[in-house]
Amino acid sequence: MIQSIYNYYGELVFTKKVMERKLSKVIYKKLVAAIDNFEYLDQSIASEVAHAMKEWALENGATHFAHWFQPQRSTTAQKHDSFIDYGENGEIIERFSASQLVQSEPDASSFPSGGIRSTFEARGYTAWDPTSPVFLLEAGKTKTLVIPSVFLSWTGEVLDLKTPLLRSLITLNEKVIKLQKLLGNKNVKRIKVSVGIEQEYFLISKKIARLRPDIIVTGRTLFGSKAAKGQQMEDHYFGNIKENILEFMEDVDHELYRKGIPVKTRHNEVAPNQFELAPLYQDINLAIDNNLQTMEILKKIADKHDMIAILHEKPFAGVNGSGKHFNWSIGDNTGENYFESSSKSPLKNISFVLAVSAVLLGVKKFGGVLRASIANAGNDYRLGTNEAPPAIMSIYLGEFVDKLLNSIEKSSKIDEKEVNEITLGVRNLPKVNKDYSDRNRTSPIAFTGNKFEFRALGSSSNPSEIGTILNLLTAYGFDEIYKRITLKEKISNTEENDIKKKALGVVKEIIIETKGIRFERNGYSDDWYKEATKRKLPNAKNTPEALKFFLDIDVVKTFAEYNILSKRELMSKVEIKLENYIKTKEIEYKYAIKIVNTLILPSIIKQINMLVNTKKNLNELNIKTVSLTNEIEVLANLYDKIKEYTINLESFLFENEKHQILHKIAEGFATKGTEILMNLRKNVDSAEDLVADEYWPIASYQDLLNAF
Repeated sequence: MIQSIYNYYGELVFTKKVMERKLSKVIYKKLVAAIDNFEYLDQSIASEVAHAMKEWALENGATHFAHWFQPQRSTTAQKHDSFIDYGENGEIIERFSASQLVQSEPDASSFPSGGIRSTFEARGYTAWDPTSPVFLLEAGKTKTLVIPSVFLSWTGEVLDLKTPLLRSLITLNEKVIKLQKLLGNKNVKRIKVSVGIEQEYFLISKKIARLRPDIIVTGRTLFGSKAAKGQQMEDHYFGNIKENILEFMEDVDHELYRKGIPVKTRHNEVAPNQFELAPLYQDINLAIDNNLQTMEILKKIADKHDMIAILHEKPFAGVNGSGKHFNWSIGDNTGENYFESSSKSPLKNISFVLAVSAVLLGVKKFGGVLRASIANAGNDYRLGTNEAPPAIMSIYLGEFVDKLLNSIEKSSKIDEKEVNEITLGVRNLPKVNKDYSDRNRTSPIAFTGNKFEFRALGSSSNPSEIGTILNLLTAYGFDEIYKRITLKEKISNTEENDIKKKALGVVKEIIIETKGIRFERNGYSDDWYKEATKRKLPNAKNTPEALKFFLDIDVVKTFAEYNILSKRELMSKVEIKLENYIKTKEIEYKYAIKIVNTLILPSIIKQINMLVNTKKNLNELNIKTVSLTNEIEVLANLYDKIKEYTINLESFLFENEKHQILHKIAEGFATKGTEILMNLRKNVDSAEDLVADEYWPIASYQDLLNAF
């Protein structure tokens, strides 16, 4: 009998419903206040909460607990401890104390720290994040109580990606409420950032993957001649889902529902064997935690189906890569979404144009940081190609909102009538509500009705970073708007004391100031690159170039002033990102050399030997063939070129061992190293088209992309 989703949804989560059943009313109320209202957790309730969690976990078969955190790498981390302890008489009992819930002390020596602590200073602390619910992790017969946590050094400095996100929420909350109070909105108590994260991924057969060691080691193909049938027929996107894939998706959905992850859609993506899933919207912290779980679940379920789930941004050349679409909006406790306009509420419309203006102002000031937040080795291969927006951070608002802002800009005076009819020529917007703005897939930041869709995030990335930066730059925008309005208050005369008119006057200023980052046309066009250069918009073409934006004096100052990261923490973050980039590229280069020397070159020799023997046999029969001679020469030349580029790559790696400056090393890997590998690949791919299948040692693109 098929179970209704309702019967098992969230069964592995310590939900509010479970809390209410397990906790006293007073304790439950205090815990919910900490979760919902940014209130400090009352430490006195920790013992009862810990006991309730333990009892629930034991009832569901758990034997261990683990603090689950987000070190500054693409994956999560956890250390498991059993519930067992010694009782007073030396007997074994099951115990889970308040201190074990609130804090744990994993060895931090092998996690990336960017120089914040030395290897011998191994102490790091995880601390419970009550805003994200604990859940059960299943593996075979084992169940573990998992506690979402932040991760800090023993000095209290940031070692993770979640802490800056939580700090950015507090800062954004403060700035938005401050502005809303100035506008006379007394009902707003806290803001709510809602996020929906679309996740793209590839599936390949585990059997075929065994013939692609580059995928196993690096997560992507280092070599591969273009498949005859790739995505050019456009028959995969939204096509019928094959039965074995649908079975996989059903198992994924079932596991996600048990974890309380509200996955809504599933479908075929553009490239063969590429797919996407998307959940309903949730609070940003929970949505990100759920996305991190989703990536782990995709890999786990794929393994059970004899498949491999690939989350690399560009696993195959010549077909679309994978990203995450980060759909992001801001609202408050009254249920308002600041990115929705209204034909009835002037105040809501003022909040709408102020919110859009805050984003415009933030992106203008910190567009480079936004680019840096999504920079990694995989995304460098994807950005600016046909499956992803360019690296230039611009905003697409759509026809109606663009006209709205243009109308405000052109108005000679913001009078009472225009305050009350702020939607001007587009006051019917709410009638078509959420999707009155067309989607522009070439824009990295597109307004799509009641939210902004950030499309440049890579599929393997932890979304905490982009969430942090979007919150930060918007907090800056709201803060700047507040300062400008209050300045107008101080210098205004008694006839112009309407705060709404002053707010709209500030909006008009911002619209004029930020026109340079608004772009409503094709972001892939050569004209846009030329135009963006004229507008002096940042256009970092690779990760090392992008990371320099974090080092800007204003950026360092703003991160510290808004309590996101101290200067030392920010410098550490950049160092970690550079190290990750270098290590990723280094692994690719070293493995490319190994594959060439041990697999590719021997296969070319086999083909040449076969052709030479054939030619010899034909000569004995007095049969002459020019084409055979030419083919031998072509393969011999390819062999020499492949060997030459392989030696060049080895020399490049050797030379870089001498350098000490991380940025210099990373820049070399991004430019010279990448160029050598691309030239090596070009010649290897040419050889693949000439060597017999029986000699070619790795699975072809056609095999990989059409396995199902």
